[in-house]
Amino acid sequence: MDTVKKVVTLEKLVTGLGRARKSGKKIVFTNGCFDILHVGHVRYLAAARLEGDLLVVGLNSDASVRTIKSDKRPVVPQDQRAEVLASLICVDYVVVFDAPDPATLIEALAPDVLVKGADWAEVDIVGGDFVKSRGGKVVRVSLVPAASTSEIIEKIIENYCR
Repeated sequence: MDTVKKVVTLEKLVTGLGRARKSGKKIVFTNGCFDILHVGHVRYLAAARLEGDLLVVGLNSDASVRTIKSDKRPVVPQDQRAEVLASLICVDYVVVFDAPDPATLIEALAPDVLVKGADWAEVDIVGGDFVKSRGGKVVRVSLVPAASTSEIIEKIIENYCR
C-alpha cells in the first residue's frame, strides 16, 4: 500500500476497519509519540503486528506530545512522524490524534487487540478495560534496553551540545 494512503483520518479508518472486520480480519491497535524512530520502536511495532491481521498506529499530534512530554517536543513534526511510521511494512494505518491519551480513539476503532510496552502495568493501559469488555485482549511487549527517544536526545545533548 502507498505510504500516503496509510495515513488516514479517523472517519476513513473506521470505514476501512469495518470492511476488514467483515472479511474476518483481526485489528491490532497501539499508540505513541514515535518522535525519533529507533530500534525499540521498530521491534515493538513488528511484535504488535504479529498479534493480528492489521496494525493501526495512533500517533500523538504535535500538540498532544507537547502536553504529555514537554514544550520542547516533539523533535520531528507529526506529518513527518506519520510518514515514517507509514513506511514500515508492519504498519497498515496511521491516524493522528490530539488528545493526551487514546481512550476516545480506541472506543471509536474498537480493536481486537491493544498493544502497549511492558513498561505499562496492564491496569494502567488506557482503553484496556474497553477492549477486554468486548472480548479482545491486551498485550504488553517487552522493551529494548537502552532504546528510548529521551535517551537518544540526552546522548546528543551530552556529546554534541556541551
